[in-house]
Amino acid sequence: MSKVALIFTGGTIAMKVDSNLRGATLSLSPSEIVYELSGIAEFDNLIVHDFSRKPSPSITLKDMVDIGNLVNEYLKQDDIAGAVVIHGTDVLEETAFYLHLVKKTNKPVVLTGSMKNSSELGYDGLTNLVSSIKVCMSKESINKGVLVVMNDTINSALEVTKTHTMSLDTFKSIEFGPLGFVDQGEVIYYRDVTHQDIYDFENKTNEDTYLLKVYAGMDGHFIDYLISRKAKGIVLETLGRGNVPPTMIEPIKKAISLGIEIVIVSRCYSGRVLDTYAYSGGGRDLTNSGCILGGNYNGQKARILLMLALCNNYSHEQIINLFKL
Repeated sequence: MSKVALIFTGGTIAMKVDSNLRGATLSLSPSEIVYELSGIAEFDNLIVHDFSRKPSPSITLKDMVDIGNLVNEYLKQDDIAGAVVIHGTDVLEETAFYLHLVKKTNKPVVLTGSMKNSSELGYDGLTNLVSSIKVCMSKESINKGVLVVMNDTINSALEVTKTHTMSLDTFKSIEFGPLGFVDQGEVIYYRDVTHQDIYDFENKTNEDTYLLKVYAGMDGHFIDYLISRKAKGIVLETLGRGNVPPTMIEPIKKAISLGIEIVIVSRCYSGRVLDTYAYSGGGRDLTNSGCILGGNYNGQKARILLMLALCNNYSHEQIINLFKL
C-alpha cells in the first residue's frame, strides 16, 4: 500500500483549553492526534512528520518555503502517494496556494485543520484528518493540484478562502463552488479545477511584496511609505471592478516609474477586475499607468503569486500573462 506523509505544523487541531490561561493553547503532539486513528487498518501507511507546533498566525514565509521543500522531497519517493499538511486555519489558504505554485509533481497535496479545539464539543479535527487522508489516497485526486479538505468538502487551493470566523463550513470557493465531497468515506468529485498548471517557480520568497486594502477617501501615503521601504511589488485590493480614489493615482505612477510592480484585485468577494472605467482612478486609468489586472484572485493569493513571480525574475509582460491564467 502506498504511504501518505502527514506534515504537522500546529494549529487548533493540536489545541485544548488551558484552564489557568482560560483559552486554547497548543497541547497535543502529532503522535497523540494520530493515535486516535489507530486500529483502522487503512491508516497503517502513515508517515508522521512533526514540522512545527505553531498557531496559524505564527506561520512565516520561511515556513512556507520549508514546507514546500519538505513536500517536494516526500513526493519524489515512489512509495509516497501524497502528503497531508495539518495547519492552522487563519492563513491556511495562503500556505495552500503557495504550495500549489511550488510543488513539482501531480501527486495530491491536501491541507486541513480544525475549527474547534479538542476540548470543545464537536471537535472536527479527527474527521477532517481522516477525510483528508482518504482524499490524498484517491487516484481521482491526482493532477488536481493542492487541495483543501474541511468539513468533508474538497476545494482547490486556487479558489478557496476562509469565509467565517467560527463556522465548520468556513472554507468555500465563492466563485465556482467545491470540487467535490467525502461522503461516508467515499471521495466524490463533481468538477475539475478551473485551470491547472505545474508552475516552474523556484521555491523562494521575499519580504518586500505588500498588500494594501483600498477604502473610501484613501490617499497615497501608504504607497509613499512602501516606496521608502524599497518595495518590489504591491497588490492593491481595490474598489468594485478595479478602481481607486483619484488621490492615489500620482503615488501609484511614481511607484511604477521606480520599477515597483502593482497588481490590482477587488475587495469584493467574487468577480474579476477589469479596466472598464476611464475616469480618474478608474481601472482604465490604472492599466494605462502600468498596473496589472489580477483577475479574480483575492488579495492574499495575488500577493503570493506576485511575490513568487518577482523572486523568479519574471518581467512585467510575464507577470501580466501570469495573472491571465
